[in-house]
Amino acid sequence: MTTTAKPPAPHTRTVGSAIAFRSDIQGLRAIAVLLVVIYHIWPGRLTGGFAGVDVFFVISGFLMTAVLLKTRPSSGRGFAEFWARRIRRLVPTALVVLLATAVATRAVAPSTMWTGTARETIASIFYVENWVLAGNSVNYLAEDNAPSPLQHYWSLSVEEQFYIFWPFVMALAIWWAYRRVTAAAEDSGRVTARLMTVLGVVFAGSLAYSVWYTSVNPAGAYFVTPTRIWELALGGLVAVLPAVAVEKLPLWARTSLCWLGLAAILVTGFTYVGSMPFPGYSALLPTVGTALVLCFHPTESTLAGKALALRPAQFVGDISYSLYLVHWPLIALLPYKSGHLGRIDRFGILIVSIVLATLSKKYIEDVFRQKRTRKVLGNTYRYGVAAMVALALAAGGWWWSGNAQLRAEQQAAAKAAANAGPCFGAASMAKGFTACPQDPAVKPVPSGAAAKNDKPSAYKDNCWSDSPYTGREICHYGSGKIKVALVGNSHAGHWLPALQEMAKQNNWSITTYLISQCAPSDELQKFPTTAMTTNCNNYGKWVLDQTAHGQYDLIISSNRESVQSLGKNDWPSSEKVAQAGFHTYLKKWSAGGTPIVLIHDLPYPGKTVQTIPDCLAEHPGANDKCSGTPTSWKWYYPFTAAAAGVPGVHTIDMTKYFCTTKTCPAVIGGVTVYFDGSHMTATYARSLTPYLEANLQHLGVGVS
Repeated sequence: MTTTAKPPAPHTRTVGSAIAFRSDIQGLRAIAVLLVVIYHIWPGRLTGGFAGVDVFFVISGFLMTAVLLKTRPSSGRGFAEFWARRIRRLVPTALVVLLATAVATRAVAPSTMWTGTARETIASIFYVENWVLAGNSVNYLAEDNAPSPLQHYWSLSVEEQFYIFWPFVMALAIWWAYRRVTAAAEDSGRVTARLMTVLGVVFAGSLAYSVWYTSVNPAGAYFVTPTRIWELALGGLVAVLPAVAVEKLPLWARTSLCWLGLAAILVTGFTYVGSMPFPGYSALLPTVGTALVLCFHPTESTLAGKALALRPAQFVGDISYSLYLVHWPLIALLPYKSGHLGRIDRFGILIVSIVLATLSKKYIEDVFRQKRTRKVLGNTYRYGVAAMVALALAAGGWWWSGNAQLRAEQQAAAKAAANAGPCFGAASMAKGFTACPQDPAVKPVPSGAAAKNDKPSAYKDNCWSDSPYTGREICHYGSGKIKVALVGNSHAGHWLPALQEMAKQNNWSITTYLISQCAPSDELQKFPTTAMTTNCNNYGKWVLDQTAHGQYDLIISSNRESVQSLGKNDWPSSEKVAQAGFHTYLKKWSAGGTPIVLIHDLPYPGKTVQTIPDCLAEHPGANDKCSGTPTSWKWYYPFTAAAAGVPGVHTIDMTKYFCTTKTCPAVIGGVTVYFDGSHMTATYARSLTPYLEANLQHLGVGVS
């Protein structure tokens, strides 16, 4: 008669690795957190330090799987106890750092960061910060924003999402592993095989998705959970392996594999760079390296084990969670006091981070894990959830009040524009600063916070083809008989407010063909992946098909060269290739006989000021501190030069409305000129309407 083997009692194990304290794991944690911290403080010294997060993922997957194999939650209470342990371990410190960061942001950061930090506080409380950052990452405009003091919570969000669904995966795997399994079959390893099959399917599926999605959208792939689950599942696979299977290898082989794993982690840290597509297959090196160390468990009798067990390594491993949490807000916020991070600042951040992490470990982490604390708190998850909700309500109130203030400032800007005087905005440049003196102490409109949102309507109308550039979005404005196409990247889009004003007076209807960052051209542009490069080039071909055959009465275009040409590693040589590629593109474009007007790009503040609104908020009453010069804000622009010799193509240069011979003000005629580090505010664009219209009239195209 065949009998079915019963699953072992909840606190026994027949498969998987032990979960007793392991000094090698603490040593791995130390390596992981130091990779991340050093990368953040000295990014040029350890270019691949970001992979320390991947080491943490594998460790977490290993430990959580080992815990679930031991405790085997099979009821609501079992799942609740598992999550309660996670809350005790992770939530108190995370909430304290969130609260401290929010207070510090309000105290030292410019007002332009307040509502964004409030929004990210809420996202971090509920562990969805990675999805918020993924949404921002696909929009290259976010690159001009100052770094968020909470962006490092993305990795905690991935782990917490893993902790929510992984117990269900393991419960299913354990149920199937022991279903109709005889004692003999259990002894033969069938249980282990079934467990590894389930975890292997999760691992393979997530890895395949990660490789694919990273190849088409590396910015978004870096943050989203599905591209990272395989790393945690890899740790789970190691946890399922019976210790006896590992111990069959001779000691020298196990030790060699441990050293190989450590070497893989360190090679990643020193050789990888932030610009490479990641995670995808690139993440296999540090994750497999971590898995090797976990699997072959270097004991303290080996050199590798002794190195990982050194007291400094154990100390850093002990405080690694708190150290990860506290170091980044210091890096993000200190420059608002020091101006920039010098050598002393960077060493100071490292020392203060270690001190704060040590205190946090002793007075927060350890306290909430003590038995007497658990007895006082009772149902831990209830108190944890209550604390999360309370902080979320406070952050929500902060966000709401910030949005209310923002709306008031936007209304004030609209009123000022409606009542514009003779020296408002671009008019002061047209008349000259002698006739229209500039007061650096004037409060600009829109204000810094409002300026960040003073964008063309194309943004709220979702008129962009974003990375990976497979979309073909178009938008229509106006209903006039003269058909105008606006083509280019975001530096064409920021002219839309002025063109919309002109449409009202000139019987226009405007159709937009707008794409983020990519410049429609025959030039192949060097994006992070081959797919993005190809898609950008295909977008340019599609635009030609849509506009080059007499479909429009006028084509207006502008671009910014923010991506180098494929195969080029410097801007001067890239500019030559870009000019040649756009020249051939223009000849095809103009062959249909439609007049084409190229508007020269704006001066580029981002060379000296990361974002104009942040700078203005940091220096109220001193707008001139955010200004530049024609030389310091000059950038490569091959597009108008490419028009030489192409019939039917005209160029307009509006630079004189942004710079005098000596200065390029951040505020002109009381108006904030840029909503970030390179894009014009809608308010300033509208003030340019009569001058852009005069240029078109002079060319004899589009306007009467």
